[in-house]
Amino acid sequence: MLTGTRRRRDEVVAVLAPRLGQATVERAAVNAVLAGALPEYLPVVLAVLEALADPVFNLQAVQTTTHPCSPLIIVNGPMAARLGMNATGNALGQGTRANAAIGRAVRLALLNLGGARPGREDRATQGHPGKYSYCVAENEAESPWPSLSVERGFSDQDSTVTVCGSEGPHNVNDHASITAEGIVATVASTAAIAGHNNIYLGGEPLVALGPEHAATVAAAGWSKDDFKRAVWERARVPLSAFAPENIERFSGIHPEGFRDKPLDTLAPIARDWRDIMVIVVGGAGKHSAVIPTFGMTRSVTRLIAS
Repeated sequence: MLTGTRRRRDEVVAVLAPRLGQATVERAAVNAVLAGALPEYLPVVLAVLEALADPVFNLQAVQTTTHPCSPLIIVNGPMAARLGMNATGNALGQGTRANAAIGRAVRLALLNLGGARPGREDRATQGHPGKYSYCVAENEAESPWPSLSVERGFSDQDSTVTVCGSEGPHNVNDHASITAEGIVATVASTAAIAGHNNIYLGGEPLVALGPEHAATVAAAGWSKDDFKRAVWERARVPLSAFAPENIERFSGIHPEGFRDKPLDTLAPIARDWRDIMVIVVGGAGKHSAVIPTFGMTRSVTRLIAS
């Protein structure tokens, strides 16, 4: 496994909460072996661990919360194709070794080195299947817009990973819309629910557009930013949808959004339209997904180094 990288086996690439275990290259390699990874996957695993240890990701909270969140790994750039990562049909499902093994290697490192044992340090009430493996490549070939990593200042020849503290996907089923406004309406309705954290904790909800939905939006001349802003403006929940005790709780956390507000006030799904993340992923079919996040976490993007 160590032949997959030029980095020293004793190099510490990350310190993983809550146990504060040191993730050396060698220890990461051990977990990659346990996950069934190939040596060429190891640089991706190392980049993910580095990203997770960035303080803005807030790994301590993501690892120990009762919320059903798990690090979602998004791979961009040429390495995704070289490793055979799936970005098309069933990309968030089973069937591809690279997606499964990279995601599983990271989860094992978070368990064995980070110490987040289910039912003990990991207090998730129910969790979700992404806690086994949650890894995907963006479908850059069918995206009408710049990729997530290019948005973040990288070249399209750079290979990167982005990590998000994410729930499972919420399906967006829209087989009929032929306009950008129609796609926005369905996406926004799926996103505007009272039960996810982004409403009151902020964060970066992710919209994973299927290629057909993305093509419909782009055909109207919309940029990705146009789409983000439109979703943010429409995806709002009236305060009347929340129980009074929840409004009281949220008022202490996000007072400018909830304290002393009339019940017809509309709460957006993020603090700012720029906080909404958009990627294109999947294959044929008019489905997309909304993926809320833990809230008190920010996504982190790292270059994959050999």
